[in-house]
Amino acid sequence: MKKNLLVFFLLPLMLAAQNKYGLNPATYEHYQATLKTAPQKELVDLEKVVPGIVLDIRYATANNFTGEVIYNMAKAYARKPVAEALKKAQAEFKTMGYGVKMYDAYRPYKATVKFYEVYKDTTYVASPYKGSRHNRGCALDMTLIDLKTGKELEMPTEFDSFKKEAWPYSPVSDPVIRKNRETLINVMHKHGFKVTGSEWWHFDFIGWQKFEVMDIDFEQLEKK
Repeated sequence: MKKNLLVFFLLPLMLAAQNKYGLNPATYEHYQATLKTAPQKELVDLEKVVPGIVLDIRYATANNFTGEVIYNMAKAYARKPVAEALKKAQAEFKTMGYGVKMYDAYRPYKATVKFYEVYKDTTYVASPYKGSRHNRGCALDMTLIDLKTGKELEMPTEFDSFKKEAWPYSPVSDPVIRKNRETLINVMHKHGFKVTGSEWWHFDFIGWQKFEVMDIDFEQLEKK
């Protein structure tokens, strides 16, 4: 009996020790088991839920701040409530003649570790000690496109800029760029998201705390 109690108390410590940053992110098996009682935690393919969404998944290419290909697949997944909220935002953007272009959505935890080890400033990259809201399936990196031309609207900086100009409330002299940024932020706020403090393109779903950090590859999600 004492031995069983010892294992019960030590097991969480043993699992955490498997990760040098002290986290034990959910595996695909754990995620699948969770869906039986919490179907709202499903990771859904945004291309299948959000009509007209355009993907530009930068971490599936070398066109990102690491200069390396991080993902083997150019996919965008998010938790079901996140996807449903984005669908409503996309519908509103459409009335303005705009559409959503997605740079990144759900991100496996191992990618967050990689980003931190490449660039340790947590102003711009998430701490692997806590995990990212992307790892929870509750963060979106995005911009807007003109539906007539397919071109991105002008914004203060490029995606993944580590400059203060990328902060969502930094002064912008150009009225067109300022209006584009305000439109993106205001509509996303209206539909249940909050822009992060250092990136105009990054939106956290309000209620992200209810979802676990995961380390599930896109290949696993595609097999279901």
